[in-house]
Amino acid sequence: MSSTGEKSPERDRPWIFRTYAGHSTATESNKLYRGNLAKGQTGLSVAFDLPTQTGYDPDDLLARGEVGKVGVPVAHLGDMRALFRDIPLERMNTSMT
Repeated sequence: MSSTGEKSPERDRPWIFRTYAGHSTATESNKLYRGNLAKGQTGLSVAFDLPTQTGYDPDDLLARGEVGKVGVPVAHLGDMRALFRDIPLERMNTSMT
């Protein structure tokens, strides 16, 4: 019911539960995501490492020491495939930072 007493035309949607996460490698982050989804998480919020966020290749001198440190490194399409392997993206709400 609305504040005016009128019936709402559509039902409230359930909350989406996402954990901002990603670490070390795409494969390890995928394991983390699948474990969280198995426990009831309903979405993904991917945390990329700083080189990925700023557009540096992981082997760039300026990326040294930061690859996979505070998020997941993604350097190419294969990393994205590994990151989301066996995750039903068509049913997920996904955020990437």
